[in-house]
Amino acid sequence: MKIIRPKKSLGQHFLKDSGIARRVAETLSAYRDLPVLEVGAGTGALTRFLLDEAYDLSVVEIDMESVGYLRDRFPALEGRIIAGDFLHLDLEALYPSSCCIIGNYPYHISSRIFFKVLDYREHVVCCAGMMQKEVAERLAASPSGKRTYGITSALIQPWYDVEYLFTVDEDAFEPPPKVKSAVIRMTRNGRKTLGCDETLYRLVVKTSFNQRRKMLRNSMKPILGATFSEYGLPVFDKRPEQLSIEQFVELTLVVQDFLEKDGRREKNMQPHD
Repeated sequence: MKIIRPKKSLGQHFLKDSGIARRVAETLSAYRDLPVLEVGAGTGALTRFLLDEAYDLSVVEIDMESVGYLRDRFPALEGRIIAGDFLHLDLEALYPSSCCIIGNYPYHISSRIFFKVLDYREHVVCCAGMMQKEVAERLAASPSGKRTYGITSALIQPWYDVEYLFTVDEDAFEPPPKVKSAVIRMTRNGRKTLGCDETLYRLVVKTSFNQRRKMLRNSMKPILGATFSEYGLPVFDKRPEQLSIEQFVELTLVVQDFLEKDGRREKNMQPHD
């Protein structure tokens, strides 16, 4: 069978440690009744164990050379290999009910993969797999005041419970990456609504972390302005990495109330007939 060489342009690092591949496949053991989509199957190191475990498996692969290789190596995937970019898939059309996502994710797009999963959170029950250790730490971080807790943490964690499962050394891959990797599992929690405007919540999170070393009374000025009257509230004495998800929701409600009142003031200032 033809040997597939990792392509630097696609950020490919093929997993060669079968023990690690088996452990990654086992992260979905509680979801055997759900269909599974593997992202970036490459040469099938993980695919092999997912098939052995009899998951209802499909794979998506952007590299056409790997697509051909997978078709030859895994006849059981006939009709289940999607040749394309995961970031462009309509997951709702593929999985109208529920599914799981798994993969050895390319480092350079792993964050975009998780934000896509977030967009389809009513369909993706569980998302697991391997990525750069730094990204895994950000996904799983708690609000402890450390740099690992940031935008990714605060946007993903309202909807998914994130577990950091284990670290993977560089020599498990070909070619070895320059950094360590890690495996995480994101499980959809029971939250149905944030309790605030979700678009505004995202804006508040991103704005606050844009100046993460400043207290919120300073970092939130692009939204609230310099003369906002409620900067004396205790939340504004904190830095963003100190805020829990619930506190970010509370902050968003403060901002939401201000903007609604500000909008009404502007409306009231319009000339009347």
